[in-house]
Amino acid sequence: MPVYSMTGYASAQHSTANAQPESDPKPLAAAQLGLEIRSVNSRFLDLSFRLPEDLRQFEPALRDLIIGKLKRGKVEVRASIETSNPTGIAEPSPKLLQRLNGAQDTVRSWLPQAAPLSVADVLKFAIAEQGGTRDWSAEVTPLAEKALKELLNARQREGTRLSAMLTERLGQLRELAAQATPLVPQLVAQQRQRFLDRWKEAMNLADGSSLPEAAQDRALTEATAFAIRIDVAEEITRLNSHLDEIERLLKKGGEVGKRLDFLIQELHREANTLGSKSSALELTHISVDMKVLIEQMREQVQNIE
Repeated sequence: MPVYSMTGYASAQHSTANAQPESDPKPLAAAQLGLEIRSVNSRFLDLSFRLPEDLRQFEPALRDLIIGKLKRGKVEVRASIETSNPTGIAEPSPKLLQRLNGAQDTVRSWLPQAAPLSVADVLKFAIAEQGGTRDWSAEVTPLAEKALKELLNARQREGTRLSAMLTERLGQLRELAAQATPLVPQLVAQQRQRFLDRWKEAMNLADGSSLPEAAQDRALTEATAFAIRIDVAEEITRLNSHLDEIERLLKKGGEVGKRLDFLIQELHREANTLGSKSSALELTHISVDMKVLIEQMREQVQNIE
């Protein structure tokens, strides 16, 4: 199953030709129905609709259709209806002019500063009147399905790109972990010896005399405890385990965004611990490089469904 991004855009249009109803000698204006779906990242599925009045009744059906296909993302659905006058010029009827004049008088009686209707405003109403009220039942659902299919394709393409980028970062993190692994026993031994040397100095035995047996045992115990505190082998093991799980999820695909987000947080935790326990400059540099890569991954994982 592919990995899907939550970012995508799709649009679809459907045009109707001029119609000549039997009950009305005036031809209906041709119309074009347009539908756009935009999607960006979100923690949950957040739907919003901007539909003209003639299409409000289809919102529940559109909502059910999208919920059946998408699981996460902030999704906005826009629809528009554009009509064109079949006769070239929309000629307002006397009845329409009378209604507009009455409405204008009412508005200006309450709002004297309101601007009067322009010729362009009247012609828009005339075009709307000629277009009539259409039944879009047969067109809305197929058009929405087409746009939704294009949106899924766009999200899949973006998801494939994100998956490739994450896989590349996984490889770089594995290389850094491999560089850190041989440093661990060497650094532990160095710190253990350094601790013993400082213990001798503290007891004023730096002239080469041997430590009393009890003091030497205590020094070894303290050095061992300190070595355990600075040993980052466990962090590297857990980090590699998280990398394996992220790689498995990317290959599995589907709804993996939330799981990936959690694993990225765990990666960041291990890299931070690696840096805080580091007793050598080499490990500090490796920790910093890891955190840069993990932050890049975190930004991209936020877009995965």
